[in-house]
Amino acid sequence: MATTKAKNQKKRAAPEAKPKAPVLLLASYALLIVLLVLYVIRNSVITGAAVIVVVVVILAMELKQSIRAGGVRRSLIDIGIAVLAVVIVFAAAAVILQTSSPIDVVTSCSMVPTLQRGEMLLLHGIPNLSTFLSDHDVPVVNVSTAAFDAAMSNFSSEFLVFYAYSPANKSDISETVAPNSVFDVGLYNQECLDIYSTEDRPGEYYKCYVPGQQQSALIRYNYSIGKIAEGSELYDEIYTSSITIENTTITENYSNPIVVYKTNANDSFYPGDVIHRVFAVMHVGSEYYVLTKGDNNPGLDIEFVNYPPSQNEIVGYYLGGLPYLGYLKLIVSGDLQAQAQCSEVIQH
Repeated sequence: MATTKAKNQKKRAAPEAKPKAPVLLLASYALLIVLLVLYVIRNSVITGAAVIVVVVVILAMELKQSIRAGGVRRSLIDIGIAVLAVVIVFAAAAVILQTSSPIDVVTSCSMVPTLQRGEMLLLHGIPNLSTFLSDHDVPVVNVSTAAFDAAMSNFSSEFLVFYAYSPANKSDISETVAPNSVFDVGLYNQECLDIYSTEDRPGEYYKCYVPGQQQSALIRYNYSIGKIAEGSELYDEIYTSSITIENTTITENYSNPIVVYKTNANDSFYPGDVIHRVFAVMHVGSEYYVLTKGDNNPGLDIEFVNYPPSQNEIVGYYLGGLPYLGYLKLIVSGDLQAQAQCSEVIQH
């Protein structure tokens, strides 16, 4: 009887085992971590490309796992919810931080050692630039509209960069020189140098030399000599340390705020945003024009054929950052190879 009863009882379904992550997926994550570490250390293009491939493979495997566990419909819903959550968080951050771009990524080494390449930054908008400049003690120089318009009519005269040159040959120029070398320091029009460089005519760089007395009436540049390490060698570095506007001399100040501004088609840094420190500000009528400089650059942005942004082109100012999180942008954009500048820091 007991045997018959046992036969008639409904069999309970054995509980389904929870799906385990495939060994290949776990191995892919481990490989991704190793590749990211190698990329950060060596900045290899091949390693960066391998990171992209592994990320794509991981996403494909994760999607397959999700579909297998919950079906296509459930997976699509989960993806939609995740995307919506990201959009909501970004929109909320934009409202709270008063900028349309609350997050940005450092793509160069122009702000080393303050900001490192691949660092993800949090930005805050500047709704009132005048108040912001006053609160941060940024030097502001009043420039007459006539003087500014005169400079704008021949703005290439502002693109002046200091270079060391051989006393015997003004075409033999360099930003750095070996210690105890014999050299002179002079201003060169950077736009002119770029033209001769593009045409592969460096022997005619002497045509770009600008005597100091011929500097523009708007901004006058003053230089200092710092040190810079290139490998195991220490060199002298020529850099702009101060500027003079309307008889007001302003010295570089590393306490000034760091801002992000949008470039335009006339800028040598175009396209993309620039993340540099405020050097000084020109107040022209009701407009403000911001002069910026990378901490690790030998000159202001304007010296390197980059027009000073107005207040409407300022995206925001730097609040803080997280290292390495921005490397994904560098990988996706194909900007994998680090510049030589990343291993060189100007010692002021």
